[in-house]
Amino acid sequence: MPDLFENRASADAEAVKPLAERMRPADLDSFFGQAHLLGEGKPLRRALELGRPHSMIFWGPPGVGKTTLARMIANTTESHFIALSAVMAGVKDIRAAVAEANDQQAISGRQTVLFLDEVHRFNKSQQDAFLPFVEDGTLTFIGATTENPSFELNNALLSRARVYVLRALDEETIAGILERAAADDSAGLGGLDISEAALTILVKAADGDARRALNLLEIAADLGGEQITEEVAAEVATGGQRRFDNRGEQFYDQISALHKSIRGSDPDASLYWLMRMIDGGCDPLYIARRLTRVASEDIGIADPRALRLCLDAWETYDRLGSPEGELAIAQAVVFLACAAKSNAVYVAAGSAAEDVKAFGSLEVPLRLRNAPTGLMKDLGYGQNYRYAHDEEGGVATGETYFPDDMPERTYYHPVPRGLEEKIAAKLARLRADNKRAKE
Repeated sequence: MPDLFENRASADAEAVKPLAERMRPADLDSFFGQAHLLGEGKPLRRALELGRPHSMIFWGPPGVGKTTLARMIANTTESHFIALSAVMAGVKDIRAAVAEANDQQAISGRQTVLFLDEVHRFNKSQQDAFLPFVEDGTLTFIGATTENPSFELNNALLSRARVYVLRALDEETIAGILERAAADDSAGLGGLDISEAALTILVKAADGDARRALNLLEIAADLGGEQITEEVAAEVATGGQRRFDNRGEQFYDQISALHKSIRGSDPDASLYWLMRMIDGGCDPLYIARRLTRVASEDIGIADPRALRLCLDAWETYDRLGSPEGELAIAQAVVFLACAAKSNAVYVAAGSAAEDVKAFGSLEVPLRLRNAPTGLMKDLGYGQNYRYAHDEEGGVATGETYFPDDMPERTYYHPVPRGLEEKIAAKLARLRADNKRAKE
């Protein structure tokens, strides 16, 4: 009788687990996706097959198999498995894991795989706490992160662990995972009949995240019973947003794609990335601020209207909010993409800044100084200054406006596009006149 109750309790506990946990694959043959790492002859697969675990970092979006792979590595290599989350754990938990690993080594001779989810949440000192035990082989460390390890992890930890990049699952892979779960009696769903249209809706709503896909399927099964229709799937998928980690790796990747699409004069791609960011929940005011930067960095004086249009879009959103303000931002995006491009001012300002550092605090020539007091006039401030408006053509030809101890520079080189084409012609004429006047 005790065995009967124990088996029932075990079955009940299994049924309570989320579907994503119940469907977690235990071996490579049942693992979906990441063929670039787990295909025949690929590095991670070779390590698994040889039974030689090494410390590693799994970097990728949610729901792509990071935790599953860590468990699989422990199982395949017959290692003891300890799982921690950096959201909850601290140095005390690390010490306890090390003690547990030492006990396992002493009792059974087994290695220990320590899996730390959300490893980027640990600060420098917490990350450093692993190093001695990774170094001496007490632990095989596997960290999982959705953030770029280059920015979030210590160099010391990165140098001891190989980084594997896991990719978001494509729609075909997600569909395969859902179909397997629907047909698997052991999953506890009772064998689902899911229509092709319903499957497509759930796949798209999952957006590359297997965990999300299985959660949606489980909710659909609760609502629709053994038959999941298009209507049930649509109800479950309502409100789902595409992947977008605000101020995380994907955030900066997408704003970079928007900026580069504008710079590349592609209004269609620019609009796509704009709407991707808005759809993901990005603050439109951040986008408006970034567009204002683009107007100065990539268009500049080639079309001075760009800066004003961006400021107007910024103000429009600030006053009207969504969705009216978003249209003004979209208008600015299209204008920027179609406008003549020039980074001449951006480059010129950078070059001038370099000279400021190189030459230090040179004195302003006396002739260029203002002289509001008698003492200043007596000291020579403003003497020999040539008032340009009194000169022929409104230009003091041959005058030098740089510090006396600094060679003259040419920072600004207009491009042959937009308004700068006319500016270039004027500057060429002025520079030629100045050169003749100094000869």
